[in-house]
Amino acid sequence: MSSGAGMTSPDSDDKLDPAAERVLRRMRRFAAFSGLIMLLGFLAVFGAIGYKLMSGRKSTPAEIAGTIQLPKGAEVRAAVVSGDLIAVTVAREGRVETHLFDLETRAPRGVLGFASAP
Repeated sequence: MSSGAGMTSPDSDDKLDPAAERVLRRMRRFAAFSGLIMLLGFLAVFGAIGYKLMSGRKSTPAEIAGTIQLPKGAEVRAAVVSGDLIAVTVAREGRVETHLFDLETRAPRGVLGFASAP
């Protein structure tokens, strides 16, 4: 391997000229500044995601008690609390329905019926 007059090895202790040192210092500052900005951006994004995950969860009451009136002959298959609703799936007269009730007042909010495709 021959060494040319204008080539320097990366391991050499040769000093750079002042103009090249200024450019190198500027590039290092720029890289550090853009790295810091990128880190702050990542922190902001992950902070927003964490905030959304934690604030999106609404706690249900410590105790849920009471009676919900269902249609006569309804057989409860499942009951789920989600948000401010209670969903009760029942089988009645050969059909499956989901009755929705308000969590606080137990007032009916709607009925979903299910049917097989023809």
